[in-house]
Order: sequence, then structure tokens, then C-alpha cells
Amino acid sequence: MSNGTGIEDLLRELAPQVLGVVIRRFGDFDSAEDAVQEALLAAARHWPAEGTPANPRGWLIQTAVRRMTDQLRSERARRRREDLAALADPPPADVTDRDDTLVLLFMCCHPALTAASAIALTLRAVGGLTTAEIANAFLVPETTMAQRISRAKQRVKASGVPFQMPASQEWAQRLRSVMHVLYLVFNEGYASSVGADLHRTELSGEAIRLARMMHRLLPDDGEVAGLLALMLLTDARRPARTGAGGELIPLAEQDRTLWDRELIAEGVALITGALAKGVVGEYQVQAMIAAVHDDAANVEDTDWPQILALYGLLEQMTGNPMVALNRAVAAAMVHGPAAGLKLLEPLDEPLAGHYRLDAVRAHLFEMAGDTRAAMTHYRAAAGRTTSIPEQQYLTTRAARLRERTAESGPVDGQPPPDGGTP
Repeated sequence: MSNGTGIEDLLRELAPQVLGVVIRRFGDFDSAEDAVQEALLAAARHWPAEGTPANPRGWLIQTAVRRMTDQLRSERARRRREDLAALADPPPADVTDRDDTLVLLFMCCHPALTAASAIALTLRAVGGLTTAEIANAFLVPETTMAQRISRAKQRVKASGVPFQMPASQEWAQRLRSVMHVLYLVFNEGYASSVGADLHRTELSGEAIRLARMMHRLLPDDGEVAGLLALMLLTDARRPARTGAGGELIPLAEQDRTLWDRELIAEGVALITGALAKGVVGEYQVQAMIAAVHDDAANVEDTDWPQILALYGLLEQMTGNPMVALNRAVAAAMVHGPAAGLKLLEPLDEPLAGHYRLDAVRAHLFEMAGDTRAAMTHYRAAAGRTTSIPEQQYLTTRAARLRERTAESGPVDGQPPPDGGTP
């Protein structure tokens, strides 16, 4: 690893921690974000030549606090007298080893925001996702998401409510929002929605790190344990998801000896312990589905009836059209492709234009032996995805069907990539 790359990774790790401290100190998200960005840029300029300081986190906090103090002093005419007195001798920067990333997560899930806005703001501040990536996760245009994030910041500032950990009566709802943020960050890292790489391990790894932190903080919360278990059980398959050239390898074709058995064992232990607590939530159900996949030595041994039942339960709990899409895949594996295709029909409106609907339809048509329809939907899906590895996989799938059809007629069906799982 080059020195520059190491510094870049360190700055990315420290950024949310520093931002949490500065927001906690000054209570202004926009100004704090600007100050932290200036501190990060200063570090990127100076550290490669001068060396990384002994306490890089403290260096960044001190620099960001100075930027904030200078900015606030420049607005002296618009501040009340007591604010000026407080700023005249700012308190020493917080340079302890405390990790404020989790605090920042809860801060961003602010009571002045809707749940959707809080999640978007947190993805931007803590997850490091671009506006385009967040928009893709929410299935909305990028311009809409940019406006949502901007309004969220303005609403927080106008509310006058400080960024802080939630009161006891707000805890459950804020925790749910935080878990959803981590879920989206992990998914973006495990299956990147844009660009040339299938994985963005810096995002999935950060989501797992934060989920572990939350589990240590809330060891008796079954859904927190379920979320962490889901991440581990899913990430365990990552080493087998790409070939030597970075191409996508579907679940049915993966070398399962490459799966990380330690992560699988840890995930199974977590979900087993969570289920013993008696209250089952949606992340626990998803973790159970992942565990069933991971338990199969090969694709033929997969317990599809159990997966179908679990997706049915999950759909009842969430009403999420993506869950219904995955249930259609499981139904096809249990009852045949016609049953799966039938379940896709109600999804044409809620998932209109989404590539995954075309991709699943293509696979089910392939299973049914309708190669012409399969090729049409593979091409449509390839034209709609912004992930280059997925686009290449779908395009290649359509091309192979065309070749095989020309040589010997329709091909035998097989399950879709990753079995419909995250």
C-alpha cells in the first residue's frame, strides 16, 4: 500500500469521527461539514510530505475547530454578546480516543427530519455515498435526492434542536432509522449500484464495523444482532462473487469453498441467539434467509421451500416490492418458473423501470425455456443498470442464449444470480 493510499484510508476512517465532535461542539451541520472538509484537505496536503502526526484524529479536530472558530468570529456582528464571550476563548478540542461515528449516526437521524431525509443525510455524512448512489438506493432521481439532502440540512438548522443522542422516548424510532442507514450502506458496498467495481469494500466494511459497535452498545437488541448477522452471512460469500477479471459470478456457479466459514459461523451464532429472545424482526428474517443459502454445500441442496416461506413472512412484515421480487424467485425454484412469473405481474408498477425486475423476469423466462423473451429482458436490464459488472453479466447472458439457440434450440433453466438474495 502506498503512503498516499494509507493516508487516504485513514482520513476516510476519521472523517465521521471528527465531524461528530465538531457538530456536537457547535451544533451547525453545514458549517461543521465545511470545516471538516477543510481540515481533511489540509491533511491531504501536509501529511504526505511532513508525515502523519502522532494523533491524527486530534490534529483533524484541532484544525476543524479552528476553522469553525474563525468562521464564527467573522460573523461576530450577527452573534449575541454571550456567544461572542464563549467564542473568545474556545474550549480545547476533544482529542480523546472516543469514536464519535456512532454518535454522529444518531445525530443525523434528527427529530426535525422525516425518516427518509434522516437516512439520506446520514448516508451522505457517515456512509460517504455520493448523491447519485443515495438516489439509486431510494429509487429516485439524483436531482430529487440533492434537494432532499439540502432541505434536510436547512430543516435541522431551523429547528433549533441540537444534534445529540436521542431521549429514551425517541430511541426506538431513531434506532430503526440508523439500522436502515447501515443496511443501505452495506448493500451499496456489497453490490455497488454504479461504476466498474462490483464491490466497494470500504463501504461494506464500514457498515459491518458500525453494526458491530451498535451490537456492543445494545447486546440484548435482537434486531441489531440480526442486522449484523445478515451482513456477516452475506459478506461471507463475497470472495466467490467475482472472477479473476472482476466479472460477476452468480450464486449457482460460485466456488463455495471460497466462502468465509468464520463469518458464516459468527453470523449463525448471532441469529441463533437473537431468535432465542422471542421477538422476530425483518433483519432477523433476512439473516435467516442468508443462513439457509450459506448452509447449502451446493445450489442443489438449497432449501428453497424454507426460503420461500421466509420471504412470505418478510413480505407480510415489510410490504417491500423488492422482497416480493425475491419471493417470486423462490417461488420459481419451488413451484416452477410460471409461478414466479405470475408473482412478478403486480410489481410492474411499483418497480417500473428498475433493472432488477427485468433481470429476474429474464432468468425466469430462461428457466421456462422462452429464450426470445429472456434475451429481450436481459438486454432491457443491461440498459437500465448503472453497475458495469452487472451490465456485462446481463449482456453476456443474452449473447450466450442467442448462440445456444442458434446451435441447438432453447437452453435448460437455472436459478438466477445470487438466488434473489442481497
